[in-house]
Amino acid sequence: MTFDIDMIKKVYERYPERISAARQVVGKPLTLSEKILYTHLWEGNATQAHERGNSYVDFAPDRVAMQDATAQMALLQFMQAGKTKVAVPSTAHADHLIQAKVGADKDLQEGINKNSEVFNFLSSVCDKYGIGFWKPGAGIIHQVVLENYAFPGGMMIGTDSHTVNAGGLGMVAIGVGGADAVDVMAGMAWELKMPKLIGVKLTGKMSGWTSAKDVILKVAGILTVKGGTGCIVEYFGEGAESLSATGKGTICNMGAEIGATTSTFGYDDSMRRYLASTGRQDIVDAADQIAEHLTGDAEVYANPEQYFDQLIEINLSELTPHLNGPFTPDLATPVSEFRAKAEANGWPLEVEWALIGSCTNSSYEDLSRAASIVEDAVAKGVKPKAILGINPGSEQVKYTAERDGFLDSFRKFENARIFTNACGPCIGQWDREGAEKGEKNSIIHSFNRNFAKRADGNPNTHAFVASPEMVAAVAISGRLDFNPITDTLTNEAGEQIRLDEPKGSELPAKGFAVDDNGYQAPSEDGSHVIVNVSPTSDRLQLLEEFPAWDGKNIEGAKVLIKAFGKCTTDHISMAGPWLKYRGHLDNISNNMLIGAVNAYNMETNKVKNQLDGSYGEVPAVQRAYKAAGIPSIVVGDQNYGEGSSREHAAMEPRHLGVKAVLVKSFARIHETNLKKQGMLGLTFANEADYDKIQEDDTVNFLDLEQFAPGKQLTLEFVHADGSKDIVMANHTYNDQQIEWFKAGSALNLIKQQEN
Repeated sequence: MTFDIDMIKKVYERYPERISAARQVVGKPLTLSEKILYTHLWEGNATQAHERGNSYVDFAPDRVAMQDATAQMALLQFMQAGKTKVAVPSTAHADHLIQAKVGADKDLQEGINKNSEVFNFLSSVCDKYGIGFWKPGAGIIHQVVLENYAFPGGMMIGTDSHTVNAGGLGMVAIGVGGADAVDVMAGMAWELKMPKLIGVKLTGKMSGWTSAKDVILKVAGILTVKGGTGCIVEYFGEGAESLSATGKGTICNMGAEIGATTSTFGYDDSMRRYLASTGRQDIVDAADQIAEHLTGDAEVYANPEQYFDQLIEINLSELTPHLNGPFTPDLATPVSEFRAKAEANGWPLEVEWALIGSCTNSSYEDLSRAASIVEDAVAKGVKPKAILGINPGSEQVKYTAERDGFLDSFRKFENARIFTNACGPCIGQWDREGAEKGEKNSIIHSFNRNFAKRADGNPNTHAFVASPEMVAAVAISGRLDFNPITDTLTNEAGEQIRLDEPKGSELPAKGFAVDDNGYQAPSEDGSHVIVNVSPTSDRLQLLEEFPAWDGKNIEGAKVLIKAFGKCTTDHISMAGPWLKYRGHLDNISNNMLIGAVNAYNMETNKVKNQLDGSYGEVPAVQRAYKAAGIPSIVVGDQNYGEGSSREHAAMEPRHLGVKAVLVKSFARIHETNLKKQGMLGLTFANEADYDKIQEDDTVNFLDLEQFAPGKQLTLEFVHADGSKDIVMANHTYNDQQIEWFKAGSALNLIKQQEN
């Protein structure tokens, strides 16, 4: 079935008129990204051209998607907005709270047993407010969205950074914090700075061991983890058209790892095939009527250097398999060069675990290609050296792959584990035996992120990112430096064999099938539904308003921590075992910044308490400041808040009394989340001033009372010896965002305006 087909048709009906209006104001041919953005303006038809990288623009997204870990806080906020039903089609997906340990059935039941309070809360809130709910085991949010909700030319926001996966079906799909989702579900405009545009021209055609994953692994190496910040990446060219829709989704998905606002592809035959195969021929019929508007103009792709802010060209015929990592997803190495690089850096080459899955690579095509490698190894008498773990992307993918024999192929490896259709190890939901020992080791996976401690909690696990077929090959060889293109393996007969190139099916020949896809439709009228949150629960906590700004300068603030180097949202608010507290702001605040490295002692979770000179855990020291009525600030390095969209990384410091975050630069989503929660997100006007901030500093804002767009703020850092440094701070707040700050949060302002 097709969800929300009437909404999709309405979007398409307005396309010609809005594209025409956009052409008039822009005055030149349009990229696909521009077409989607301009057709989703809150104001309707465009009346002015918006400056990329500068203009703040109000948009009207078509739908909202939430996963269970972030949906809790988003829906707790929505409950405060005073609405009876969501204003746009919205869904919540239970995929984050299921831990991988034994296997699918036992792990799923254990997850339901442990998290029943949260799942029941989400089910009832969705039922009450008209939100579709995908139950535990239904699948990973982004795969389920691709199968059921994504449509060419649409705009979607989601409370997960990998919402961008839907670009595989030609959407502009953007990861946001829960407060942004609340705005849209409440029927309000959604604000975004007009993105810059990066064009990636793909020529040639892939073959052999190369896959769509290698495209984004290569791009990540070119652009780095912050090279896409503030940009939409638009892929085009004959090479783009040669990729499957799920392959396109893989590329868009991992665009989050270069900081991109989103990534997208133009509507083409691969999308038609995928939509038809997933039961959505009616979308194809509607899209075909306006197909010219669902891709970039021909002039743009013929002369891309004139229309994109940056241009990259990749020849797929020359692209080879990559392994990226460890500890960062942009450290890209062609497989042919990996051995020398690993030996030079002392990376452990033996692999105990190889993992296939995640929202990035868990499609039918992915499983089919990986299964072909396993079947080839079995036929040639080679036993795997590493444990192979599989997380199918959805119940539909799992059911179809089971029917077509792919899961049986994996089971031919005695130590293979088929886990639940859920995120699992990709987000730290993995009970890996022996991880607590902290031993130096390597794993390989088809996930998107590989930050330290992310998968198994062990800071010494070196995680490498590759395609599913490369993961399967490495699992068989047991070594990271195995190059299946050139290297041989020894089989049980002592013979040297070479693995055949992967083979797979873009789509199932017999079509997709599923017995129960796990979807719960909401009540037409949810007024009778009661949402209960126990006041004694340690999993869920109703929210209280954050206090409004008192209109005065912040004075006497202490430096809580100066974070050194990479400080992602995993460092600020860890996932893994902390996921269970995502609906309880006070409890989860006990993980605030416990993973950040303190620049003054190069340790984690150990900062100076200026009240008594002792050293303590970051949350405990901050709670002491809050109890004493003393404000504080956090200081950070480059690309602060890289990674997940989790707004807990902004809400926790806000809840515990941190007033401002001053850094060299921000990742986009985190900066927005800070603004939404009434925090000051500031950047050093002179990055060298980071070095001037001392451990015992007291901070005074000198001109916050004149807070205004484009006007720097002046901060005075008073050192322990009485000397002072004046630091100038930049910000990107516009008039509306300053009103959020004054009101105490964006949600506070919504409620004020409602009243």
